[in-house]
Amino acid sequence: MKTHSVLSTSPIQKVHYQGFDFYVKRDDLLNPYFSGNKARKFAYYLEHISPSVTKIVGYGSIQANSLYSLAALAHLKGLKFDYYVDRIPPWLLNSGLGNYAKAIELGANIIEKRFLPESDKKTGLNLDTLMRGFSQTLPNTSLFIQEGGRSVSAEFGVHQLAQELADFISQKRWIERYSAVNIMLPAGTGTTALFLQSWFKKQQLPINVLTCACVGDDTYLEQQFSELKVNKSHWPTILPTQKKYHFGKLYAEHFKQWKSLLDNTQIEFDLLYDPAGWESILHYVKNSGDDSPIIYIHQGGLIGNETMLPRYRRKFPDLF
Repeated sequence: MKTHSVLSTSPIQKVHYQGFDFYVKRDDLLNPYFSGNKARKFAYYLEHISPSVTKIVGYGSIQANSLYSLAALAHLKGLKFDYYVDRIPPWLLNSGLGNYAKAIELGANIIEKRFLPESDKKTGLNLDTLMRGFSQTLPNTSLFIQEGGRSVSAEFGVHQLAQELADFISQKRWIERYSAVNIMLPAGTGTTALFLQSWFKKQQLPINVLTCACVGDDTYLEQQFSELKVNKSHWPTILPTQKKYHFGKLYAEHFKQWKSLLDNTQIEFDLLYDPAGWESILHYVKNSGDDSPIIYIHQGGLIGNETMLPRYRRKFPDLF
């Protein structure tokens, strides 16, 4: 299967929000299976999985967008798929909602980390460390994909995204009119933001990639960058968040931001990453004095909202 048969160029939509113009790269519209950030990261595997591979092995959050996208990838390729998680919450087992349920429908085998050969009950190691060790024992017929698609192979699809952005910026003739153009997207591992900025640097384009840490803090994000690119001049700029957020935890201000965006732009965003991303870029434009055009990359992941919204309704009923 060729990448272009599954992924196509996503549109860019202009919106006016809180007194500022933004251009939203609608990667949520790429493909029902592969939307947003994960579509770009996993595009490589649509074309480049070895014929000898019979199984994909991944790991991460039980409600991660990557869970569904990897399940779809395995389904399209006719492969088995094992996905390891810390634990499966009892309420999620029979909910029929979100990335977990959709991945199960596509044949995913979801396994709690306590079933790994060296579980944390024996070693005290976290899932990421356990999986890195476990991956060394896998046969050549298994394709191991790190959490969130953190891999040099992600460059393949991210470079396609970078070219689409560069083409749009060229059509707008922004580089002739402004000293720089800003691209904003929130970060988990920061892989997409990193490869975008590196591509623009190599092309000698005055395009700045801005991001913010949604998983861990800025130090964690910089560590992720360093594992893939040692040249710090190719790293994106990390914008501060208003406080330290714990990934997957519910915050009233995030829901309010999400609802405000929906009401004012008629675009539904992801509830895990996008609220923090918009919070950071809005603080930046209001306080930096930078009037450069801004393209915000939609993170996709709308299936995850199916489980996030009921959680918000239970915790913050007054917001509904």
